[in-house]
Amino acid sequence: MKKIILFFSLLSSLYAESTFYVGVNYGAFDEEFSELDASSSTSIATLQFGYGDIKAYAVEFSLDYSKNRSKIFSSASSTPFDGDKYGFNVSLLKAFDFDYALPFIKIGFGTGYLEIDRTLQDSLSYGSFQLSVGSYIPLNNSFDIELGYEIKHISYEAIDTITTNTSYNSVQNRAYLGINYRY
Repeated sequence: MKKIILFFSLLSSLYAESTFYVGVNYGAFDEEFSELDASSSTSIATLQFGYGDIKAYAVEFSLDYSKNRSKIFSSASSTPFDGDKYGFNVSLLKAFDFDYALPFIKIGFGTGYLEIDRTLQDSLSYGSFQLSVGSYIPLNNSFDIELGYEIKHISYEAIDTITTNTSYNSVQNRAYLGINYRY
């Protein structure tokens, strides 16, 4: 019985110090491929959900969306660009408490897919590992602005070219600006 009471008291103290938050951010990225002489640059929008203390630790889940402006994986001549790119990420966050701003470091991993137009494939899955640095700038008790820079290593699923399966890796650099609501 004592362990149950202790567990619920620890749980309530964790909840009292931490908050849920939801945020959106918008940025631009530049993606360079290691095996190809190709690159991709476009904008990206992210919807994020998290739980934690803005001055300490948090866990964050995010959904990414970007519309491609390059043709790297699609082979159909009627398709001018690769399709839309969707992603889901999980990150652990450590923030540092200063009076005017709260710098942070995020580290995480993700997965997603890219719509393509090839003879044997219509989408391409990928996995990613990312590292972000930035700062929260509190506006009041509920809202803060998020400025950040993220570097992401992406490993794409192999492309089936009938004779071989070729897989590609890339490094994506992203700068973004967002706003978060904490409750």
